[in-house]
Amino acid sequence: MRSRSVALVGLVALVSATTGVGLAMAAPKEPKPPVIQDGSVVEVQILSLNDFHGNLEPPAGSSGRVGATLAGGAEYLATHVANLEQANRNTIVVAAGDLIGATPLLSAAFHDEPTIEAMNQIGLDLSSVGNHEFDEGSTELLRMQNGGCHPVDGCADGTGFDGADFQYLSANVVQESNGEPLFPAYSIENFHGARVAFIGMTLEGTPTIVSPSGVAGLDFLDEADTVNALVPELTRRGVEAIVVLVHEGGQPNTAANETTINQCPGVSGPIVDITNRLDDEVDLIISGHTHQPYNCVIDGKPVTSAFSFGRLVTDIDMRVDRSTGDVVTNGITVNNRIITRDVPLNSGLTELIAHYLEVIAPIRDRPIGNITADIVQTNDDSREQPMGNAIADAQLAATAGADVGQAVVAFMNPGGVRAGLTYASSSVGEGDGVVTFGEAFTVQPFGNSLVTMTLTGAQIETVLEQQFCGVNDTAFRVLLPSAGFHYTWDASQAALIDPGCTGDVVSGITLNGQPLVAGTSYRVTVNSFLADGGDGFSGLLAGTDRLGGEVDTDAFEAYLTANTPPGLSPPPTDRIDVVP
Repeated sequence: MRSRSVALVGLVALVSATTGVGLAMAAPKEPKPPVIQDGSVVEVQILSLNDFHGNLEPPAGSSGRVGATLAGGAEYLATHVANLEQANRNTIVVAAGDLIGATPLLSAAFHDEPTIEAMNQIGLDLSSVGNHEFDEGSTELLRMQNGGCHPVDGCADGTGFDGADFQYLSANVVQESNGEPLFPAYSIENFHGARVAFIGMTLEGTPTIVSPSGVAGLDFLDEADTVNALVPELTRRGVEAIVVLVHEGGQPNTAANETTINQCPGVSGPIVDITNRLDDEVDLIISGHTHQPYNCVIDGKPVTSAFSFGRLVTDIDMRVDRSTGDVVTNGITVNNRIITRDVPLNSGLTELIAHYLEVIAPIRDRPIGNITADIVQTNDDSREQPMGNAIADAQLAATAGADVGQAVVAFMNPGGVRAGLTYASSSVGEGDGVVTFGEAFTVQPFGNSLVTMTLTGAQIETVLEQQFCGVNDTAFRVLLPSAGFHYTWDASQAALIDPGCTGDVVSGITLNGQPLVAGTSYRVTVNSFLADGGDGFSGLLAGTDRLGGEVDTDAFEAYLTANTPPGLSPPPTDRIDVVP
């Protein structure tokens, strides 16, 4: 682990009247060499990221761009971070959660060990936990921190796993058995006498968006209340400069591009309320979760987010007065920087990625099921397609049981379907009709998790109308439904591209042959991208009683396996009708 100035404070439990639990702390480490300006003022550089989601290779498509600029990739991220660190030896690298979980195959196939190892090489120091850190449960998350081989799959790459060099923080995630935080609540970093506390948290609502088994035995406390309870303790320890790393965020009202990443256009969402309720002693909030870039000031406090998938790094300069211990007036500047792909590749990360690409070949080429004919991605006149229908059917099958959501219908976004499945054998030689894991992963490579929610019939109709509201001002986005769901849309009405969604494009909605009832509640499954309002489907944000499920690729693999032999046949495109 690279040297850094840190006095890690491990709270056995939070001290406050609110929580009523106790405290312990670990021994301090050696300070960094100083960067001192204006006599007693220390210039501290904080480099932050969030929602990396294991994107070791440069992400593809829109997930790999900021506006028109290609961005992301661990090899480039490492170089950018190293270059920025050269400007200030008092640099700390931090993250606001979701480093792992919902990851591409290269990381997911090895239980995200490659991502932890990549973050070690990049030099990450601290990270709050995110909701996706709990996808495989708290025991597995502890393994990510402490190392050791997977209890079932072992160390699949044959090299062992030492765990994270960086420290996870989880101030508001406490164990029901004893009230103690799962990880330290905060870390006090010592920059040549300038002491800065970093408090790490995830969103209070984590249990509502991950599988219950993943958070069994844990309580998730209110974010603002947790921080405010810690401020007096930090003050008693002589710490005045406080940074919050929170895996919860906001939503700007304009699309992200090279210009808007350092703006705060109409930001809304939970981070606004959290920030407004934070003690005024808090100096800076580094946020995440919503996969949006912004550079805001809310209630006088800078609030940042660095997009997702390693496309940005937030470069923060904080000036701390050693004589008072506090941040000087107007002493924080923030700049979201694009991780461009025009810098040299980091050789260590190149070697790491190459190693896992070699090891993953047999996993990628593993047969997982059969198909009886090509399942194509091609749309018919109604914009329905066999491949998207098959994915929706798989997602319904994965969440129809009482313990996984009790879903009655699933919807798949067409943009998430990246390829079809071909009956003819590939160059790997798996044989005609055989589907490999790599082929299935290519169909939907984003690693979204499934989310089952409750919507009324009226709310489902609103979502269907939003298909024709002029998303991106140019195109319809027709969702692919699971079997048993049917409706008709009117092309003459849809052609109006109604931005206000006040038209009446959709009619004849039925589920298993029965009309959808406006006031009746239904359990609906979508992927996490849609669940967060992706592709303009804000109607899905109204969904209640949310339950997170498995990764979409796992659900599709299970569905393929269940249909073998003889194999999965192309679903008919008889679920959506269109009239001219």
